[in-house]
Amino acid sequence: MTSFKLAYVPGATPAKWVRTWGERVPEVPLTLVPVAAADAAGLLRARDADAALLRSPIDRDGLHAIPLYTETTVVVVPKDHLIAAADEVSTVDLADDVVLHALDDTLEWPSMPGRAAVSRPETTADAIELVAAGVGVLVVPQSLARLHHRRDLTYRTVTDAPQSSVALSWLEEETSDLMEQFIGIVRGRTVNSTRGRQQAPAERKRPERKPAAAKPARRGGSGAGKRRRRG
Repeated sequence: MTSFKLAYVPGATPAKWVRTWGERVPEVPLTLVPVAAADAAGLLRARDADAALLRSPIDRDGLHAIPLYTETTVVVVPKDHLIAAADEVSTVDLADDVVLHALDDTLEWPSMPGRAAVSRPETTADAIELVAAGVGVLVVPQSLARLHHRRDLTYRTVTDAPQSSVALSWLEEETSDLMEQFIGIVRGRTVNSTRGRQQAPAERKRPERKPAAAKPARRGGSGAGKRRRRG
């Protein structure tokens, strides 16, 4: 059976588009494929997925990409940390903290804030465990802070940190009707939208017009048809 495979990186939330797909294309199942952020583009190039929700930066070689949204960046800290008392912070406020830098981090830092850890954790999940152990703090896109939520941790917005964008990406040579359907769904097109490669309804033939019937001549018309007066 034909299916449509959608890969998605941690923190991306494809649920609303999956629901819409099920309503509009019920005959084709949509399969979700979780993938690490660093592996998403490679998965597309290997044709192990039809499309992917991935994070910037994106290697655009041979790929299309539609930016979808940009996330707020937050710092994850223990609930008893001084930062937890603030509504938001800047990178300057992290100067005295050990700021963990996971190897799967997708934020593009010109220079890391705070103090560097002795070593870099392998994954964001590993870094979260270190935050809970009091080793340091972690700066991540907000969706990742929510994904790795723990009761003993909280997070606050970092106003001047780099931000991460999420995009829909697919191979440049991929022009199937299913791909166009999914692009339309993500872009918010209605089911009756004329854009995309949706098949147009058959044009109705207009009924042929019959020639109009000749009108009967009017009696007692003007001009020559008038009766002459008797002299």
